[in-house]
Amino acid sequence: MNISTPFKALRNYWLLLLVALLPAGVYAQPVLDAYVAEGLRSNVVLQQRNISLLQAENSLRIARTYFLPSVTLQGDYTSGKGGRSIDIPIGDLLNPVYSSLNQLTGSDAFPQVQNVSQNFFPHDFYDAKVRTSLPLINTDLYMNRAIQHDQVVLKQFEVDAYKRQLVFDIKRSYYDYLAAIEAVKIYESGLVLVNKNVEINESLTRNGKGLPANLLRSRSEADRLRADLNSANNTAENARRYFNFLLNKSLESIVTVDTAVMSVPLPDSVEHDAAAREELSMLRTARSINQSQIRMTRLNRVPKLSAFLDLGSQATHWEFNNDSRYYLVGVQLSLPLFQGFRNGYTIRQYQHELHKTELELNNTTRQLELATSIAQNDLQTATQNLQAAHQQQRSAQSYFTLIEKGYQQGVNSLIEFLDARNQLTASALQLNLRTFDVLRAIARLERETASYAFTSN
Repeated sequence: MNISTPFKALRNYWLLLLVALLPAGVYAQPVLDAYVAEGLRSNVVLQQRNISLLQAENSLRIARTYFLPSVTLQGDYTSGKGGRSIDIPIGDLLNPVYSSLNQLTGSDAFPQVQNVSQNFFPHDFYDAKVRTSLPLINTDLYMNRAIQHDQVVLKQFEVDAYKRQLVFDIKRSYYDYLAAIEAVKIYESGLVLVNKNVEINESLTRNGKGLPANLLRSRSEADRLRADLNSANNTAENARRYFNFLLNKSLESIVTVDTAVMSVPLPDSVEHDAAAREELSMLRTARSINQSQIRMTRLNRVPKLSAFLDLGSQATHWEFNNDSRYYLVGVQLSLPLFQGFRNGYTIRQYQHELHKTELELNNTTRQLELATSIAQNDLQTATQNLQAAHQQQRSAQSYFTLIEKGYQQGVNSLIEFLDARNQLTASALQLNLRTFDVLRAIARLERETASYAFTSN
């Protein structure tokens, strides 16, 4: 009975060793790389992060506009009667003078006038102007622009950090799917062997040469393998759905199986630079924002100076002529003198936040260094386990071959045959597991060292 074809995990291991001896980069992963690129384009969460980045960039553009002149058209119309008024005794003041002048001149050239009562409300009055204002000295504008710029940088690092995590998730889920597919194949191959054994025992029992207990034992083993196969199929289906979810595709989409990814050469020593991690860059940017907020609060004592120019017209009864037109130029100065010690408390608040950020930066640096060290050790351990699984697979293969021949010759019992078959299946599953453990460890080390290179759009 030839069993070399069903257990293809051994072949995959030899491919892994063979390619590991070749120069790095000889074998690419076109299918997986294409899936990664698709995920970076279509993942919903990444699209949300990109929108947040666009919003931050737009906020920076808004902050820059405050340095430009602002031109505003302003106009108002008022008309009213009643209310408070002021009496102007023009008649009492001028009439005696006018009477004397009329007597001197012997004429009525100077008529008598009445006293005037002037209301405070303007009647049928308009004022329309175009105001142009320009900030001359305003430290808040400069610091706000610096903060908005850092916000853009922070959002960009957040996008890059999620992209790097997404690459790892896509690779890991793809490896999980391939591992599940390989497990299904192994169980199917084992079930073929058990079914053939059931057929043999049924034939022997019908001819009176076999024991019914052996037949029942074979059928029980077949039922157990079918249950394991159902579980493996369910695991593969769930892995496929999660992989499609990451790519924002239909959960029922077919995933291309590329066993070439199992032949990726093991990476050499990886140089780790903690400064390259986006998480640390995000904290450094947050620290810069805290420092800018402190500076902006301290510069609140600096006077703010702005200039304005009004070009307009004002008159009654909608008159517009040379007398109604006017211009007005001015400079405005603002200097806070006392605000109840508010600035001092605000500065302390930002200083506490800055201290928290620095502590978090220090702690995160150590955490990332620890994660990288663990990832390197996990890869080394996974490689050693893979070698051990290969040895176990060879031993199980040789043992099964001997037991199979002895069973066919009547030397070994059915229990021994089934035990050898179980060991062979278990070793194949172990080799499959250890192979993908190595691939997952490579992906994890790539994530922890931030060594995946994003292609520029």
